[in-house]
Amino acid sequence: MATVKPFSCIRPQADVAHRVAALPYDVYNRMEAKQETQREPLSFLKIDRAETSFPDNVDTYDPMVYTKAKELLQRMMENGTLITDKTECYYIYELIMNGRSQTGLVACASIDDYLNNVIKKHENTREDKEIDRINHVDICNAQTGPIFLAYRAHKAISEIVAESKKEAPVYSFTSVDGIHHNVWRVTNEGQISAIKNAFTEIDRIYIADGHHRAASAVKVGLKRRNENPKYTGNEEFNYFLSVLFPHDELMIMPYNRSVKDLNGMQKEEFIHQIETNFEVDFIGEVPFSPSKKASFGMYLDGNWYCLKAKDIIRNTKDPVAVLDVSLLQDYLLYPLLNIEDPRVDQRIDFIGGIRGLKELERRVADDMTVAFSMYPTSIEELFDVSDAGKLMPPKSTWFEPKLRSGLFIHKLS
Repeated sequence: MATVKPFSCIRPQADVAHRVAALPYDVYNRMEAKQETQREPLSFLKIDRAETSFPDNVDTYDPMVYTKAKELLQRMMENGTLITDKTECYYIYELIMNGRSQTGLVACASIDDYLNNVIKKHENTREDKEIDRINHVDICNAQTGPIFLAYRAHKAISEIVAESKKEAPVYSFTSVDGIHHNVWRVTNEGQISAIKNAFTEIDRIYIADGHHRAASAVKVGLKRRNENPKYTGNEEFNYFLSVLFPHDELMIMPYNRSVKDLNGMQKEEFIHQIETNFEVDFIGEVPFSPSKKASFGMYLDGNWYCLKAKDIIRNTKDPVAVLDVSLLQDYLLYPLLNIEDPRVDQRIDFIGGIRGLKELERRVADDMTVAFSMYPTSIEELFDVSDAGKLMPPKSTWFEPKLRSGLFIHKLS
């Protein structure tokens, strides 16, 4: 059973919500983050990436950066940009991209559910990334970026969400990237109780995106427990900010690949080697995106090809080995191009599907030699890997649209 509780939210005033809401901190490099905070002074990015307040020679992870984040958060609360709801409630968060809607429940998930594997993971985390967010959460005394969670759709929850969306939203705006955002509060005690009870019937919740933020939130919670040996388990530091989506509303986009060289091979030899495990069909200059599993687009020397994995390499029940990202890695990128560890190899780059196929062509024209368009990993595949207690290869999923930071803030004490 999962514990998913309402909370007293810190959030923007309605008239500035569209200015405060910011893309996640990790989609920007330092220069881009500074440009964005200069473009929009109210952007919550100035808190999530407080190094933007300092000269470029100040280290991103300098302790004074986190102190500045705390100061800026406090200032926004004091000047009324951010308000605090007096009652605990759930929130409904709808994002609409290109006419397609997905709606999640904003709530707090339990760190114990994370530790006990009720909340399932599919990705390793890096210590340096964890330390950054641990410091940010601990010093700010707040979680500012929600974790993207998924669960198998539950009828009672879906009905309450649908009913709540009939009310007037507290926020309704379109961000500069064209995504429309709607937010509703769920304050009815009966509905709150029904949502709580419904989640007790759900025994598995999955991290879709935000593994580092989740791990960091949990470690801050454990640190607070050590500092408060008489803790009851009800303190806010025992929970972390989340948006939970039913599986049938989610869209995963492909995470495409590009590689700098052909590992010393000429084009003809490279294609010949590919034919050992893939059927290769010449497409031409028209960009090609695969329409089914176990097929791949390849852009090389100004032309597109379709690669279809042969049955001999698809004949596995292992939930990781059968993934398209694994087939490409295990039977082409590693054996032919010598990309042994894509996490660290500087010869490979990953390109989110939101950028489109023209971005693959641009990269090949600019600094790469070959690029691969992927068929997206499905949410069921993500569930299967997580249920098996295994890890997905790096850059297996690209979720769109991205959740905004600054619309919902969870204070730890």
